Amino acid sequence: MLTRRHLLRAFTVTAGLTVASLSALADKVTVTDIVGRKVEVEAPVKRIILGEGRQMYFVGALDKDEPFKRVVGWRDDLGKADPETYRGYEKRYPQIAKLPTFGGMKEGAFDIEQAIALKPDVLFLNIEAKIASDEAKLVEKLASVGIPVVYVDFREKPFEHTEPSMRLIGKLFGKEQVAEDFITFRAEQIKVVTDRLAKATDLKRPLVMVERAGGYSDDCCMSFGNENFGKMVEFAGGRNLATPLIPGTFGTVNAEQIVASNPDVVIVTGSNWDGYVPGGNWVGLGYGANMTEARRKLTNLMKRPAFTQTAAVKNGRVHGIWHQFYNSPYQFVAIQEIAKWLHPDLFKDVDPGATMKALHERFLPLPYEPGLWVSLEAGK
Repeated sequence: MLTRRHLLRAFTVTAGLTVASLSALADKVTVTDIVGRKVEVEAPVKRIILGEGRQMYFVGALDKDEPFKRVVGWRDDLGKADPETYRGYEKRYPQIAKLPTFGGMKEGAFDIEQAIALKPDVLFLNIEAKIASDEAKLVEKLASVGIPVVYVDFREKPFEHTEPSMRLIGKLFGKEQVAEDFITFRAEQIKVVTDRLAKATDLKRPLVMVERAGGYSDDCCMSFGNENFGKMVEFAGGRNLATPLIPGTFGTVNAEQIVASNPDVVIVTGSNWDGYVPGGNWVGLGYGANMTEARRKLTNLMKRPAFTQTAAVKNGRVHGIWHQFYNSPYQFVAIQEIAKWLHPDLFKDVDPGATMKALHERFLPLPYEPGLWVSLEAGK
């Protein structure tokens, strides 16, 4: 028979466990986001809104078995900018079709009232949305109802901000070790290229013109400065044509400048943008892409006056690559593929497709499918 003393002791232990459990659930952590703000968040987070759907490129790695278990709302860009990945997720997790969606902050289409109604523990916004969110006083409005905003970046300065963004999200998910494992894998794969280049003697760095989203519009030609794909070219042993011309990450190089510079190699970023520009001239790369159609479109883009007489076109050194490498932590795969294009003999044993497959098998919820790059070189 339990005595009063035993009952009191049992109650005390149970109460202590309950308080401890509640305390654990209500633990607050302070993180410094990518714009330097100190933000207090209850963690591990259970309900999140993704201010960009393509944040799933990393969020999916943290919750590999249930990638959407914390997502209560997200921006609608994944289905428009990368429909192949969206369809892959929807096939495995059909509930995502019912997730509330948002427009972009920059377009003034973000629904603050809807966000509040979803009661998220945190809203993740990309750094490029900050000006628009400041103008809308989004942070202040959400803070007034206890919803913190955290800025991340995989796009504007990916080689500066990707690892901190991964660590930040990993901490808020309670998945710090997964984030660190991903970061280590990423760094190792970049070193496959940079270490070999450092040891190469008499290395000649070809001049590379990277056209951003070629064929998305009739304009010529969007490109990258000293970040993003511009820096990928440098990591891969090339010289980025637009680095001295664009004072930042994104900008434009006019056709006359391309003709005058006469690039040795041309790389065009592409994706399936039927959701934005139906039937456009863009190179539709992505998981399981139609390579015959991608090659046809890439060939047609090289018939424009800016490119037709360049050394790159004359020598068949023209390539297309999946645009979404620019907005994900997967840049290391693009670096490996670009290195093979620029220095085929030096990197003939490197297999970027195998690297991408290993990334999927180890970290990602979806299986790898080829279709992320294409070349106009003979026989490819």
